[in-house]
Amino acid sequence: MTYPHTIESGGGERLTFSARRRDDRGEYLEGSNVVAPGAGPPMHVHHLQEESLTVERGRMGYQRPGQAAQVAGPGETVTFEAGDAHRFWNAGDEELVCTGVIRPPHNAEYFLSEIFASTKRNGGKRPGLLDAAYLSHRYRSEFEMLEIPAPVRRLVFPVVAAAGRLFGLQRRFAGAPEPVRR
Repeated sequence: MTYPHTIESGGGERLTFSARRRDDRGEYLEGSNVVAPGAGPPMHVHHLQEESLTVERGRMGYQRPGQAAQVAGPGETVTFEAGDAHRFWNAGDEELVCTGVIRPPHNAEYFLSEIFASTKRNGGKRPGLLDAAYLSHRYRSEFEMLEIPAPVRRLVFPVVAAAGRLFGLQRRFAGAPEPVRR
């Protein structure tokens, strides 16, 4: 990957990956995001990665399942540990700008790039069904979109992904990196 590398969802999210680095805790991916008012990712979990976001400008709402929504402002950092389900959004009236890291990166860059591209192709609301099924099923050891009902993630997505492979509809994923197993 060449840095910086910017992706857009078409629905109010722009994410720029700036560099992969290493420190005494291991490899991490640096980046920044710009989120339009009201926009942000749905409830999700990174099973293997820690995600830290520092608000540079604006107000970031965030929430963990079963907890009240909270807000972070400029200079505040919110960290979601590996396995910590969460969502965040722009809770203000102007652009939300954050810097952050994902550690270890594993396949976060690939997964997010493909999900954003599919969402953009699909009008900015959600990724296409075949893409969501393939990516969610293939990388289920790393990422899970919790707003998609569990029976769909566990039963429907594997069938849709298999049908997509059978009919050659997932050729664009031919070079997809191997998932990291827990």
